[in-house]
Amino acid sequence: MLGKRIIPCLDIKDGRVVKGVNFVGLIDAGDPVEVAKIYNNSLADEIVFLDITASSDNREILIDVIRRAAKEVFIPLTVGGGIRNIDNIREVLNAGADKISINSAAVNDPNLIKKSSLRFGSQCIVVAIDAKWNDNFYEVYINGGRTPTGINALNWAKEAEKLGAGEILLTSMDTDGTKNGYEIKLNKLISSSVNIPVIASGGAGKMEDFRDVFKDGLADAALAASLFHFKELEIKDLKDYLVSEGITVRQS
Repeated sequence: MLGKRIIPCLDIKDGRVVKGVNFVGLIDAGDPVEVAKIYNNSLADEIVFLDITASSDNREILIDVIRRAAKEVFIPLTVGGGIRNIDNIREVLNAGADKISINSAAVNDPNLIKKSSLRFGSQCIVVAIDAKWNDNFYEVYINGGRTPTGINALNWAKEAEKLGAGEILLTSMDTDGTKNGYEIKLNKLISSSVNIPVIASGGAGKMEDFRDVFKDGLADAALAASLFHFKELEIKDLKDYLVSEGITVRQS
């Protein structure tokens, strides 16, 4: 049985790590490379870089940041934000990323998932899904959570898997940054419906939240940002707690 993964997420805006609540109210949390170096030495299993305004602002990917980080970080690095085509994916992987995460581009052109997984391998392709409850179903949003699509997140997750996605990064916009816990219902819905790993994102506030999303939400990995950035929780302490709760975790 594969161990559960703990993944810090670095939301990047204008070359800085930022964090907000419900995708707004952003505050500065440091230099991405320096923050990544700290996580590299603190038992994190992977690191995710997300340029949260690249798609909406139509900016180029922060290739220089990726190159610098790749020289300092020796755990898997996933990069998302502003990736629109095969050339972007190749550039990011060549810069040192292990995986790429696509959201807006995948929704706008689902065939990009198929083409990129065939070209680079499904293990490199993470489909990010930002979902929000609309009183009927969990709806997919794109452009950094700014644009509703009318797409059912469950259906989209299944389609992404069929097209060749190797993993899903699932963010609940309803719980993002609130520290009230992951959206268990959403995570269980998606995790139980696909056969690829699901990374839970949005809402972590305490150790018990990780336990719950692994046990009840059936997630394969859990992602958090401010909880780690502001030293409210150390990854080693979290892993020790999860083991005490009977959860197998990766030992980096």
